[in-house]
Amino acid sequence: MEKTKVENGRSENKKITAGVLGIALGSFGVHKFYLGYKKEGIIQIVATFVTCGLGGFIGFIEGIMYLTKTDEEFYQTYQVGKKPWF
Repeated sequence: MEKTKVENGRSENKKITAGVLGIALGSFGVHKFYLGYKKEGIIQIVATFVTCGLGGFIGFIEGIMYLTKTDEEFYQTYQVGKKPWF
């Protein structure tokens, strides 16, 4: 389990790692598991298999979205607010 650094009362931002995982391994939901969204990660895997791989585009799009957000926006939306999809 990865420990997060705490700086100024805030835990480490996982934006870049989650974004790269979403782009590279998004079809397997790895970026979801990394952010702590276990149920959504399983849904992503199932969607990929049911759609013969087309569900993997969701992970790719999410990875791009993660990387285009500001650090603060990503942190507040996905780490604090726990928004699981898009």
